[in-house]
Amino acid sequence: MVTCRGWCRFHRLSADGHRGQRLAGEGRGPALGVGALEGGLGSKPMLCLGPERSSNWTMCPFQECVPENLELKQQLFAQLDQIVDGNVVLSSSSSCLLPSKLFAGLVHVRQCLVAHPVNPPYHVPLVELVPHPETAPATMDRTYALMRQIGQSPVRILKEVDGFALNRLQYALIGEAWRLVEAGIVSPGDLDLVMSDGLGLRYAFIGPLETMHLNAEGMLSYCDRYREGMKRVLKTFGPIPEFSGAVAEKVHQAMCVKVPDDPEHLAARREWRDGCLMRLAKLKGQVQPP
Repeated sequence: MVTCRGWCRFHRLSADGHRGQRLAGEGRGPALGVGALEGGLGSKPMLCLGPERSSNWTMCPFQECVPENLELKQQLFAQLDQIVDGNVVLSSSSSCLLPSKLFAGLVHVRQCLVAHPVNPPYHVPLVELVPHPETAPATMDRTYALMRQIGQSPVRILKEVDGFALNRLQYALIGEAWRLVEAGIVSPGDLDLVMSDGLGLRYAFIGPLETMHLNAEGMLSYCDRYREGMKRVLKTFGPIPEFSGAVAEKVHQAMCVKVPDDPEHLAARREWRDGCLMRLAKLKGQVQPP
């Protein structure tokens, strides 16, 4: 599947590169609704994906959204590489795969980058833009400008690294959360409260670096004050967890007490989560920093 989120028609691209069944109708994707991110382009369809080039073929980048499988993504981009001209931006939604592997050997590699959205992307605006070592600066600039125009919050990852920025931060947090539960220091439920009723509240508006800056008389003051304590605690972090076995079962059982893992309960909880994110996004749009 190749999509341009929120403002074009959705189609499947078949194995031979021809346009197949249209997905989700025209305009918005199926999960979009009132309060979802739309940006300034509106919902008017702009493009049909496929080898038949429309008059606005070069106006719209392609956003690949197939499963996180390197070989599958490489095959798709190899097909697109034969179809597009020198103006179309080719982007992948990969959350971890390196651009140097995704786009290896492509003729149009200067037009390629990863544009990693955050789940659910229709309520969470962040998009990580990750270049291939040969990606043209203009490709990054065009994609950055487009993401801003459609209501996203793009960030430039200046060079590729495994996991990019978001998942490196997320996995560091998950790893320590797992170690704390495994060591019997905190229960799974209370661990989640540390985020949802603690760190997560302020991180919804400011990041960890600005938090440091504000929690003292500026960043240098914070580092002078807390440097040794941070280093001492960081030295106590344990090895990478296996995320399996007895601990996985313990965490699973705790999560199922809160949200049973049958499809109905999971869907209802996701809908509640998405509603919360929508209201938070609306609040953030109303609250501007001084």
